Amino acid sequence: MVVIIDESRLSDLRSNPRSPSVFAKSGLDGRRIVLGIDFDNTLARYDELFHSLAIERGLIHPGTPATKLAVRSALREQGRDREWTELQGLAYGERLLHAPPFEFAIEALRALHQRGCELRIVSHKTRFPARGPRFDLRQSALDWLRIHRIMDLEATGIGRAQVFFENSQRDKRARIQSLGCTHFIDDLREFLLHPEFPTGVQRFLFDPNSLDKLHESIPVITHWDQVRECLSRTRKFVDHDALPYRSI
Repeated sequence: MVVIIDESRLSDLRSNPRSPSVFAKSGLDGRRIVLGIDFDNTLARYDELFHSLAIERGLIHPGTPATKLAVRSALREQGRDREWTELQGLAYGERLLHAPPFEFAIEALRALHQRGCELRIVSHKTRFPARGPRFDLRQSALDWLRIHRIMDLEATGIGRAQVFFENSQRDKRARIQSLGCTHFIDDLREFLLHPEFPTGVQRFLFDPNSLDKLHESIPVITHWDQVRECLSRTRKFVDHDALPYRSI
């Protein structure tokens, strides 16, 4: 699936004073920002895909809410952890191209690149699934990024050299540190709150379903058109535990 940007919607987003648009003029100019971005459930949206895959295989009732969390909970309640693991391998591999990007993600990345932000994608992603067919998960993610023109040096500043897949969360934290990220966006609260998360990196929780209030030091982002405003509000890079709570 190829995403076609609706210019009329971009125009509405720019002109809507109630929306913290990534296109508005901001305090990003003149400051070096290296924004690290998680891939799964932060750029790629899996809710509908997991729901359809589980129904297709007769694993859940069709009335189960169409969210990844609801599907996982339903399977675990049935003691079907093995099936859940296999479902993840299928969604992140062979069927990944059926997952859409989150709304405004592509537009936000392009706008941030235009404002001089350096963008890096850092993902905890093994090459092959833990269970199921031996499908190359990393190649699937690269194909997804190319198809949606996220991995596009001219449009976003992201080429193959700006995409990193790590075998463990520990390696992912080390990569964030080595890249000199000033900010990082992730959907996993436990990753952001880990005591070994690099200090001095401003953390943002991406929580599109507004399920988590998280920790007082971490802003919560519910959709991508808030990212620019969040970055402009963190003009001083301080230790991440010193920043006051802000639910945007």
